[in-house]
Amino acid sequence: MSVGERLQGAPTDSPKRMQRLFGIETEYGIAVEGKGAGDLIQESIQLVRSYSGSFVTGWNYRGEDARRDMRGFTVERLSTNPDDAQFDAPGRPPMSMSEERSDRVLANGARFYNDHGHPEYSTPECSQLRDLVAHDRAGERIVLECARRRSAAIGVPISIYKNNTDFHGASYGTHEGYLMSREVPCDILIAGMLPFLVTRQIYAGAGKVGVEVDRLDTPVYQLSQRADFFSVEASVDTLHNRPIVNTRDEPHATPRLYRRLHVIVGDANMSEWATAVKVGTTSLAIGLLESGWTPPVRLKNPVGAIKEISRDQTLRWLVTREEGGTISALEIQRLYLAEAQRRFQGATPDADWTLSEWEMVLDALERDILLAADRVDWIAKRQLLEQFMGAEGLDWTDPVMQSLDLAYHDLDPELGLYQGLEQEGVMRRLVTDRRIEGAMTCPPQDTRAFLRGLFVSRHGSAVRSIGWNGVAFTHEGEDLLFDMNPLVEPNVQLLNEEMSATSSLAEVVQVIKKPAAQE
Repeated sequence: MSVGERLQGAPTDSPKRMQRLFGIETEYGIAVEGKGAGDLIQESIQLVRSYSGSFVTGWNYRGEDARRDMRGFTVERLSTNPDDAQFDAPGRPPMSMSEERSDRVLANGARFYNDHGHPEYSTPECSQLRDLVAHDRAGERIVLECARRRSAAIGVPISIYKNNTDFHGASYGTHEGYLMSREVPCDILIAGMLPFLVTRQIYAGAGKVGVEVDRLDTPVYQLSQRADFFSVEASVDTLHNRPIVNTRDEPHATPRLYRRLHVIVGDANMSEWATAVKVGTTSLAIGLLESGWTPPVRLKNPVGAIKEISRDQTLRWLVTREEGGTISALEIQRLYLAEAQRRFQGATPDADWTLSEWEMVLDALERDILLAADRVDWIAKRQLLEQFMGAEGLDWTDPVMQSLDLAYHDLDPELGLYQGLEQEGVMRRLVTDRRIEGAMTCPPQDTRAFLRGLFVSRHGSAVRSIGWNGVAFTHEGEDLLFDMNPLVEPNVQLLNEEMSATSSLAEVVQVIKKPAAQE
């Protein structure tokens, strides 16, 4: 019996179960002085290859198929964005996927690679919000360090932005992944998440100057960087014809028990608080659906609503209900909040923290948005930009405003506007710099990411390929597979402790092969 079989267990039925695995995948904007869009794939590749810490290569795509839809079918092809052609340099020889991706799996359990001209950092699986915040911010520092190393090598400045638009029509993603029970029917999942995902931007949006997709007669400051780029309610696509609810079926866990909700609608948050509350509230919303609740509201036009809320300069955020009449984004969020309070109060410290912060931010948004300027990105950015506009006599249509918008997301501590707010102590912090530094090399201790990191840091030379759900390695001439698909429940921490005590790969193999009778 394998380790996975020994630890395998179906999701707990109790509505109080709120501990789940989650993670964030961030594609970073990159600008290299003197280089155009057609050069960015190669520059992103070289930036990733500048990583100097412990890593292994050879990503394992076992169990991954971006065309597989959770509704029970596989699409023939994914939609592609014609604007992506700008990244294809003419005359460039074709590369293999492994060359282009240049995957690095790091000792902290994360994945770092090139995604079509963007350095992408995927955090390790986390089960605690502050762990996720620390690892998300560790990704910022790792990407910035690589940019500086690459910049020194080529002698030109490289800027890195944690945002979602280049202001020329291209959008790049910040995706979230949430492990959840497969027992929730797909139609219930889609209908239940649509109102929540459309409206959570009121506290999770990163803010944006202007509109890229439609022509508007009036100057606009939006709540969300991503809202412009969604055109359907549900599909497997991510690059074009983007859906509010992504239905990709890649669980990275035992498929008969679990699915992974792949959320692509969110913004890249600079605020630690916004990252934690975005993920915490979404996890609670998923928990509501797992416990059998369905929201008593449906939107007439979710695709239109996500844009209307983002662009509403009155901040009333009214949308049309399917059954008629209007309802505000605040009211919709309060529906989810009230039910989550009833079902999950006291479930975990993270649940209680999220419920408290969720209620407080909704109260603040209802009274005066500036009460939340220390934690909500779109408000903090808006306040900075409005101060500049007032001093200079500008409005939102002036080109300099988009440049300042971009500067909010610059990771350079000397240039980034958010960085300045944080250094002044204006923005709320959830984790210390020391914890972030630790997360750059150390995985979470209570998820299977610890085991992935252990292989990278101690036994990297034996690894043949590695992925979210397993490690293929060689020991004494034998090819072995450590299947991590089942290792998603909290009791994996016991295995982590046992593996941590090993001093050789032979001992690791003994633990993996240990029969149940010896437990």
